[in-house]
Amino acid sequence: MPRVVALYRYPLKGFTPEACTALTVLPEGRVAGDRVLAFRFANAPVADDQWCRKYEGIVLANTPGLARLTAKFDHREQRLRIALGNQVLCDEALDDAGRARLVEALTAYLLDLGEHPLRNHPDRLPLKLVGDGVRPRYQDNEAGQVTLHSRETMASAAAALKDPKLSEHRFRHNIVIEGVEAWEELSWLGRRVRIGAVEMDVVKPKTRCLATHANPETGERDLMVMQGLVRHFRQAQPTLGVGMLTCGAGGEVRVGDDIRLVG
Repeated sequence: MPRVVALYRYPLKGFTPEACTALTVLPEGRVAGDRVLAFRFANAPVADDQWCRKYEGIVLANTPGLARLTAKFDHREQRLRIALGNQVLCDEALDDAGRARLVEALTAYLLDLGEHPLRNHPDRLPLKLVGDGVRPRYQDNEAGQVTLHSRETMASAAAALKDPKLSEHRFRHNIVIEGVEAWEELSWLGRRVRIGAVEMDVVKPKTRCLATHANPETGERDLMVMQGLVRHFRQAQPTLGVGMLTCGAGGEVRVGDDIRLVG
């Protein structure tokens, strides 16, 4: 029986995963506490509380050096801490003054990197830390989606890419499962799955971006994941994992939950 073996959420878009033993899946198809904050460009074409494309802000796809930072968000206290190794760059509450200091600290870090999206773009400054720290709204898709891959698929990709230590953190999914054939989750498109007591429709294959090229520990682009997926698996677009939308009221998903196809 397929089962859940790991769960993640990402409070600050593009930054450190938060490993969880349980996730609350909301009725609208998002994970509670996931992507509730984001650093966005000053000239982003939407209001701060609205969704927009990830490339309107600081993400791994345009700033691989983010992977060297550790971000910890205290959901209860509404406080964000960003560190580089043992050096704390900023530790602030989400009031106006705290947000300004967080932006200042991150901007200083970015400007010292070899690759970042601020160079020659003064209109993108000052950055904005958007989000209320509660509502998940900055996923890659406007509809949200809960994302999933299997460890078997990861092992297949690792073998093809000749990287036995390929980290699932490159792919930034919410739910990781095992107990299926490699790539089997892609065959679930258009079907419904039940994970624990939560039912979700599998609606989309997850097309990968340059974020997957960044080593999650070093922040260096060290592996051509997109090209490798297309070449080795004859994919039209580089794909790994699936996106799902909640059916009904949502609920809690836990590590160890069984997974069943129900439609």
